[in-house]
Amino acid sequence: MSWKKILAESFTSSHELLKFLELPVETASTVADKQFKTRVPYSFAARMQKRNPQDPLLLQVLATDFEMDKAANYTEDPLKETESNHLPGLIHKYEGRVLLTFTSICAINCRYCFRRHFPYQDNNPGQAGWKKVIDYLQQDKTIHEVILSGGDPLLASDNVLEAFIKQLETIQHIKILRFHTRIPIVLPERITEDLLKILKSTSLHKVMVLHCNHAQELDNQVKLVCQLLSQAGCTLLNQAVLLKGINNHIDALVNLSKSLFDCGILPYYLHLLDKVLGAAHFDLPLVEARKLYLQLQAKLPGYLVPKLACEEPGKANKTLIGN
Repeated sequence: MSWKKILAESFTSSHELLKFLELPVETASTVADKQFKTRVPYSFAARMQKRNPQDPLLLQVLATDFEMDKAANYTEDPLKETESNHLPGLIHKYEGRVLLTFTSICAINCRYCFRRHFPYQDNNPGQAGWKKVIDYLQQDKTIHEVILSGGDPLLASDNVLEAFIKQLETIQHIKILRFHTRIPIVLPERITEDLLKILKSTSLHKVMVLHCNHAQELDNQVKLVCQLLSQAGCTLLNQAVLLKGINNHIDALVNLSKSLFDCGILPYYLHLLDKVLGAAHFDLPLVEARKLYLQLQAKLPGYLVPKLACEEPGKANKTLIGN
């Protein structure tokens, strides 16, 4: 079955997902589901434990009434990305690199997503708009890295990806192509031979920053796909989010780092939650985050300890959280 068909057959309501998991459908919020649509590929749902309402994968994607809470200091644009939105589809916030919202959809909708309210309708460049993006990249010779984000950039077709990569290759000062993607974790079927050929053939350095929050997300198919990406020349890193009720205990974080490494992925960042409207129930107090991080440092070698960090609007870089 093609990856597009698999994606099309994803769960698109929390009620459907709960029925599949043999759980009471009353747990889900219809209102929250309408505001931010559920989307969960079957292969990801199959890694959830049936009849377990506290499953760490389920809790990342289940629409609940908690999302209706209007918590103080939580906004639709917590990182103020629209202020760095120089062109439709282009965010230039940090020196030397730009981020492109290459697609507007993801294979999975995570309830804590900091872009759950992002105005994608205003950031669809269209064919003419992408020409302006390329012109912008050509003119600013301080840019050496292009980050494809979204949505999820790997949901673009092979033809679109290949054509865009070829355009980037013509810009001499661009050396690194980075993908921010959850696809190898949640829809490994997308990593096809054709896509691997495209990645392998580019002269650009390739970095893939994956997003995995719990070791249960990593099965044998994900491991195989990560091996294939490594063989295609991709450096694999992971950024996780510290989420209350999902991975905010030391065993979960230790197992995550070890399981990532077993898949050929280096832990990169452990993010504090971005304060996006609808996600306050996932937040963990800073004092607890620091305590967990100290325990993590004591239990793992340095190369398996991700950087504890948060993003603050207007800063020139991520803020690393000290001990």
